[in-house]
Amino acid sequence: MTEYQYCKAERDGRLLVVTINRPEVMNAIHPPASFELERVFDDFAADPDLWVAIVTGAGDRAFSAGNDLKYQAAGNDMARPKTFFGGLTARFDLAKPVIAAVNGVAMGGGFELALASDLIVASERAVFALPEPRVGLAALAGGLARLPRIIGQKRAMGMILTARRVGAEEGRELGFVNEVVPHAELMAAARRWADQILECSPMSIRASKEVFYRAADAPDLETAIAGDYPAVHAMRASEDFVEGPLAFAEKRAPQWKGR
Repeated sequence: MTEYQYCKAERDGRLLVVTINRPEVMNAIHPPASFELERVFDDFAADPDLWVAIVTGAGDRAFSAGNDLKYQAAGNDMARPKTFFGGLTARFDLAKPVIAAVNGVAMGGGFELALASDLIVASERAVFALPEPRVGLAALAGGLARLPRIIGQKRAMGMILTARRVGAEEGRELGFVNEVVPHAELMAAARRWADQILECSPMSIRASKEVFYRAADAPDLETAIAGDYPAVHAMRASEDFVEGPLAFAEKRAPQWKGR
């Protein structure tokens, strides 16, 4: 695959593993890294042979420490790509699932990048926070909007207004972490989640993801259920829509095509 300066993108069958690769600054992300990650996720979205992605950080200390404040303080250009922080936090049309494997610190934009993923698998060493108010900023890459939708208003405000740090187990209790595992088992656990997703029809997964997110913003239940969802139309018109029931009837494993 393409060589990148600030990240690594490694294909493993239907899986893409994306590693933020700036360990010398705890994988803090500056605009050049965001533009690079945007290209990675653009390619992932467009590749019919890739069905699931895992995003993680290089090294043992950090998933991402968030915005590179030293880069910003030096007066560098802070223009962001259209998909915003990490090429993911404002990417609202990605139907394929993304798993965040959080291997350490996930602060500010790093936490927002994890929240923009569909699942969060965390090392026991992981620490999450939206500390922007401590440096005169605000979590405007989606954290202030996503966190209350995931864990509720009062719990979210408890994190946002104090800028406090939350460990992996508390993150699981609050509801934004799916699983906490020993540090050495993190990538194996993330791949286990990916493998379970890959057992399902990718057309069904994309339809389910689209309905899940779009229905959450519908004004009422009836509108959500009756909504018009392009990924559902694509699923119903796909070869997988025929293959699934046929494989069940023939008592065999389905051979998904993703089309």
